[in-house]
Formats: sequence, structure tokens, C-alpha cells
Amino acid sequence: MSDISRRRLPGTIALAVFEAAARHESFTRAAEELAMTQSAVCRQVAGLETLLGVKLFRRTRRGVRLTEAG
Repeated sequence: MSDISRRRLPGTIALAVFEAAARHESFTRAAEELAMTQSAVCRQVAGLETLLGVKLFRRTRRGVRLTEAG
């Protein structure tokens, strides 16, 4: 069994949250688009970052920016 098949894959909700947050550069606007709370978006992104072992966003005062890994 390869390493990839043993690793858990991200869920579709987490991927949709990541895509919306990246496109809007805002967890708040992603939450509005997806009818979620900002806290739920943050939790989904944090879970995805933990699963992948990398930071996907750099948090700023004006929103979020993708890291190179993101």
C-alpha cells in the first residue's frame, strides 16, 4: 500500500471552504457565500492545514492570503 492511499483525503466541504476563502481572501466572505459561520470556516481550514501538515493561509488584518503551499 502506498503512502498516498494510507493518508486521509480532505473532504469536499473542506475543499469548498478552502476554495471560497482563497478566492475571496476572506474567511468572512467565504462563510457568507457558503452559509456558514466564520468560526466554521476557520475550523475547516485549520483541519485541512492539520491534515496536510502545512499552513495554507497567512492571516492579516485585512483578511487572508494564500501561502506558497496554499
